[in-house]
Amino acid sequence: MTALRAVKGMNDILPPESARWEWFEDKVRELMRRYAYQNVRTPVVEPTELFVRGIGEMTDIVEKEMYSFEDAMNGDRLTLRPEATAGIVRAMVEHNALYNGPLRLWSQVVVFRHERPQKGRYRQFHQIDVEALGHAGPDVDAEQILMCRALWRDLGLVEGRDVRLEINSLGQPDERSAHRAALIAHFEQDADSLDEDARRRLHSNPLRILDSKNPAMQSIIESAPRLMAFLGPESMAHFDAVRGVLDAAGLAYRVNPRLVRGLDYYNLTVFEWMTDHLGSQGTVCGGGRYDGLFEQLGGKATPAVGWGMGIERMLLLLESVGVAMPGAAADVYAVVPSVAALAVAMSTCEALRAVGVSVLMHAGGAEGRGSMKSQFKKADSSGARYAIVFGDSELARGEVGLKPLRDAGAAQRVVALIDLASWAATLTA
Repeated sequence: MTALRAVKGMNDILPPESARWEWFEDKVRELMRRYAYQNVRTPVVEPTELFVRGIGEMTDIVEKEMYSFEDAMNGDRLTLRPEATAGIVRAMVEHNALYNGPLRLWSQVVVFRHERPQKGRYRQFHQIDVEALGHAGPDVDAEQILMCRALWRDLGLVEGRDVRLEINSLGQPDERSAHRAALIAHFEQDADSLDEDARRRLHSNPLRILDSKNPAMQSIIESAPRLMAFLGPESMAHFDAVRGVLDAAGLAYRVNPRLVRGLDYYNLTVFEWMTDHLGSQGTVCGGGRYDGLFEQLGGKATPAVGWGMGIERMLLLLESVGVAMPGAAADVYAVVPSVAALAVAMSTCEALRAVGVSVLMHAGGAEGRGSMKSQFKKADSSGARYAIVFGDSELARGEVGLKPLRDAGAAQRVVALIDLASWAATLTA
């Protein structure tokens, strides 16, 4: 019988790789605690209409990348979540969650997009999503950008070398409308030079043409009217205030007038954190303000700002720049040479685990327990820092052997079981 395999672009995460995921997730959880963002969780399946209305009918995600299907029970059109923000806003509107005031939220989500799999870009992937809902001021825009910088530092990334910040302002809808008309007029003059995708978007979503990576169109794109020239005093004041906070915080950035993001719901501040270490997959985190999305999804006008970060891509970046990430090794490997020692070994391992020591105990029946030599070999290959040896002669004296495994010159010593609390603390130091 042919063995079954995972769907292309949907990957298993196995040890020791999963230990790096846990390490990264712990860093994120601690960051969110420091910034007082609360966790939110929404369904992985939502009504298709949510994303058509929320993301934009003419975006690549809605046109090409969504996994949509008809519910066999009632005929509803449903979609596997292609991004997190629309579902969170839907939940806030449905439950009137902002009744008592603004919320700062974060979520870790599984996301699905039907696209050609490549390194750092998969059909099922994972995101950290951050949203501040009900805050209109530029201070929260800047807070979220600075939050990203704090995460880079927690992870061991260096700003400027490993990641860099680009920002822009998309203004308000009326300003974008005037810019849109100017873009259409500009691109119509060179319509023959546009590729098929750009011609299709020319009258429906010309702003997305600016995001094209087609080398043959770059000169036309570069000479196109810039949105910044259409921004009014209020939009410019908002953008200047964000920049002022970043400047005061000493955070370097580049204003990129072509930065538009891939979703239609953005307005005012948008930003992306970029890297040169991942080839074409250069964006590792991006977001911005989306003050109109609540109304688009049937709620009251509500200011909002947020960002998303792909976990797979972040882990690739950390590996690429040489950040040391922990493996799945236990603190201690328990060597149990005889069945007679099993009861004491088990109770000792449980006592160590109770005080926070990670213990991997050698297991196997009487026939499969293996020699002391073979158990030490497994202890060493496990990556554990210490081996605890439950030898018969040591146990007869109320002792166990304790051997450092990562220090070639360190000798095994004996410790008293009755003093477990005192020496257990040294195993995780």
